[in-house]
Amino acid sequence: MGIFSRLSDIVNSNLTSLLDRAEDPAKMIRLMIQEMEDTLVEVRADAARHIAEKKDATRRLDRLAAVQDEWAERAKLAVERDREDLAKAALVEKAKAAETAKVITEDLDVLDDRLADLDADIGKLQDKLREAKAKQQTLLARTKTAQSRLSVRETLYDGRADAALARFDSLEKKVDDIEGRVEAYDLGGGKSLAQEIAELEADAEIEDELAKLKQSMGRGGKPKDDTAEA
Repeated sequence: MGIFSRLSDIVNSNLTSLLDRAEDPAKMIRLMIQEMEDTLVEVRADAARHIAEKKDATRRLDRLAAVQDEWAERAKLAVERDREDLAKAALVEKAKAAETAKVITEDLDVLDDRLADLDADIGKLQDKLREAKAKQQTLLARTKTAQSRLSVRETLYDGRADAALARFDSLEKKVDDIEGRVEAYDLGGGKSLAQEIAELEADAEIEDELAKLKQSMGRGGKPKDDTAEA
């Protein structure tokens, strides 16, 4: 059994309410769209049939108008020939054609009203179909997001994240071990007496060079004269 039983059910339906009550909203919206599209095909077919009937009725009216003109001409000719009996008979036939045309005109009015209703129904149905498809896109996007979040939650709570962190900790310990072995080779490598004296001599040379630079720039006293002290 379909979700909607009549066109009015679709037009007057609250899609949001139906989806909120559905156990499987994604399935429900697919069924809604399918039924709306099927109904739209049926309504369009009904409209096409009425349009064809209107065209046929219009052609019949045109023919009846021509028939009335013909009988009117015949009645006129009969009067001119003093055949009143034939004139009356022609006018009777003209009246029959006019009555038939009146009935067809009334039918056309009914067809026009029905086509106007169908046009309005098709417009409303198309609006509902667009609404349903928009909700379907929103629902699909929400479903995709929810599935992604669920996947993350399942990963966090099924122990895989903890296992990955444990493997990372193990890797860090291995790196620490390698670094420790490298640094162990640097142990016991303190400075020798010769190295310390060489560093002092280098510092003295730097100080002397700095003093000379200051003197040349007028920013200091005379540089030390090692020969004078000697």
